[in-house]
Amino acid sequence: MRVAILSDVHGNRFALEAVLDDIRSVAPDLICNLGDAVWGGADPAGAWALQLREAPPSVCGNTDEFLLVDPAELQAQTRAYRDFLERELGGVPPELARLPLTTTVAGGEVLLAHGSTSSPWDALFLTTGGEAVRPALPEELLERVAGWPGVRVVVVGHTHRENIAAHQGVTFVNAGSVSRQMHGDPVARWVLLERRSGEWNVTFRRTPYDTEAAARWAEAHAPDGAREARQLRTGRME
Repeated sequence: MRVAILSDVHGNRFALEAVLDDIRSVAPDLICNLGDAVWGGADPAGAWALQLREAPPSVCGNTDEFLLVDPAELQAQTRAYRDFLERELGGVPPELARLPLTTTVAGGEVLLAHGSTSSPWDALFLTTGGEAVRPALPEELLERVAGWPGVRVVVVGHTHRENIAAHQGVTFVNAGSVSRQMHGDPVARWVLLERRSGEWNVTFRRTPYDTEAAARWAEAHAPDGAREARQLRTGRME
């Protein structure tokens, strides 16, 4: 069985088109999408239409929640971005309101979440204590998935950083992000899971795309488009 998993499209049609082309080349049995679907400025309407057709979100991302709360609860800059997205999308997509926090696929062996199993705002691979943030210990990772005893692989996104760890028969994966890279390499990321002879293999895929076209779209249309364009071009967040 092959499961393709992408995350953090962030409204980037240009990156998503390239990723979906790459995914088709491996002919997966299933495509999963870990959320943060539209909060971005490289043709979010086009990116959303593609997701609905080929890779609908499987779980809710943290920025998806910005579209679901009362706008009065948002800070002015975030509210302005939401207004932009509502104009682009023709309203708030009702599909976002129906997304769960977690879901399982592949007969319950693969667990999906955006950030962690408890919140799309938390990071599965990190533990926060007061002001300090540190890598999660193996026992902490296992505790976070204890409610799913049949799970063999856990896949998240959110931090835009690829990661993998294995403890007591459970493999923990961060798929990286389709858009808004943070580590100086702007290519899109996604993950392929393959089940062979009862074991799950994990392949991190990196897909080049037309970052310049995406950046130009952001500059022409998005709020704070110059900043978005710099991140798309450089793969770094300011």
